[in-house]
Amino acid sequence: QVQLVESGGGLVQPGGSLRLSCLASGFTFRVYAMTWYRQAPGKERELVAGITSTGSSTNYADSVKGRFTISRDNAKNTVTLQMNSLKPEDTAVYYCNAYLRAAARNYWGQGTQVTVSS
Repeated sequence: QVQLVESGGGLVQPGGSLRLSCLASGFTFRVYAMTWYRQAPGKERELVAGITSTGSSTNYADSVKGRFTISRDNAKNTVTLQMNSLKPEDTAVYYCNAYLRAAARNYWGQGTQVTVSS
């Protein structure tokens, strides 16, 4: 059974930090590209940060560049999003996604809420 379980969300003040984790199981994690998306109320889901299967390449939304860092540990089947200098506009539900282009497989986690507010 494929599972992506996010954790680490919560309430933080502006300027603070959070570290999101996504634990994968039920598929060959090391061959999948991993991406964090987020969706704020009333808005479309948007890409936040992505990382290739080997971790050799990453990409970020312009809005989070220099503040967020994505990383992965293929030995532990986890992908992490370190979020620093958080802003109220970062408030959203954050989702973990696994994608394997060769097989057109796409898996989603259930999401974790991040709220940035004073």
